[in-house]
Amino acid sequence: MERINVAEKLASFGDHWNPRVIAELNGQHVKVARLLGAFTWHHHEHEDELFLVVRGVLTMELRDRTVTLGPGEMIVIPRGVEHRPVAEQEVEVLLFEPATTVNTGNATTDPRTRRELARI
Repeated sequence: MERINVAEKLASFGDHWNPRVIAELNGQHVKVARLLGAFTWHHHEHEDELFLVVRGVLTMELRDRTVTLGPGEMIVIPRGVEHRPVAEQEVEVLLFEPATTVNTGNATTDPRTRRELARI
C-alpha cells in the first residue's frame, strides 16, 4: 500500500500506445499510456474499458458517433463496441480494465498489440 503519483508514472516513459500497469485490484489493472495519432479500429469481446484523460484531448471514434474528451473526463467503452482512440496531439490517459484485456482487442495482428505489459 503505497502512494501512486500518476503524473510521475506518466513522466517515466515517452513512447506511445504502450500501456504500463501502475496498480491492480480485484482482477483489474490500472494502466497509464501516452497516445499519439490514430489507433486501430477494434473491440473487446469480454471486457469493458475505462479511459480517463489526464492531459490533452482524446477523440473516441465509435461507428455511430465521435466523443471528444478533455482532462478530467472519461468514457467507458462497453464490451463488444467497436472503437478507435485518436489523439491529434499527445494525450496522457489512465485506463481501468480487466487484467486479461489486450490493448488491440480483436485486432491482434496490429504491430502495437501488447500482450505483456511493464509494471512501473
